[in-house]
Amino acid sequence: MNAKATVLDEAAIRRALTRVSHEIIEKNKGIEDLVLVGIKTRGVPIAQRLKQKIQEIEGEDLPDGELDITLYRDDLTLQDNGAEPQLKETNIEADIDGKKVILVDDVLYTGRTVRAAMDALIDLGRPKEIQLAVLVDRGHRELPIRADYVGKNVPTSQEEIITVTLSETDQKDEVNIYEK
Repeated sequence: MNAKATVLDEAAIRRALTRVSHEIIEKNKGIEDLVLVGIKTRGVPIAQRLKQKIQEIEGEDLPDGELDITLYRDDLTLQDNGAEPQLKETNIEADIDGKKVILVDDVLYTGRTVRAAMDALIDLGRPKEIQLAVLVDRGHRELPIRADYVGKNVPTSQEEIITVTLSETDQKDEVNIYEK
């Protein structure tokens, strides 16, 4: 893969998440009955950062959680070398029944990850509403899914790859475009 461009650096990611935090508060008229749920892997630290920024703004704690969608994916049979899927833990301590759940992920592409996340979430309870927050929306949807909150829209071709690295998982905050 050839590096093409850095789309977001550490400061740009911080600014985008600050803006998204304000948008979440504004759209929901505060944070009452909100639950942030990060989709594993990189959606979790993004959700944690949003939670922290919302707490700084509102002065209140916001329930959150982590969602593993492995068993809900529609491409399980396409795993490399027929390997067994690696299950991660789902941990949502808050009751999501009747709540507004904000799913958080790093990149929105085809929409299949979000569909799997909604299926997994519904198995845990019946939220009043599900909203979607992503750091990057790169287009090319295969399902009728759109994000409610977007850090940055990055139009891409099918031959390009977006990578998100975060300090919590990769020791560096950056979003890059690569050519296949």
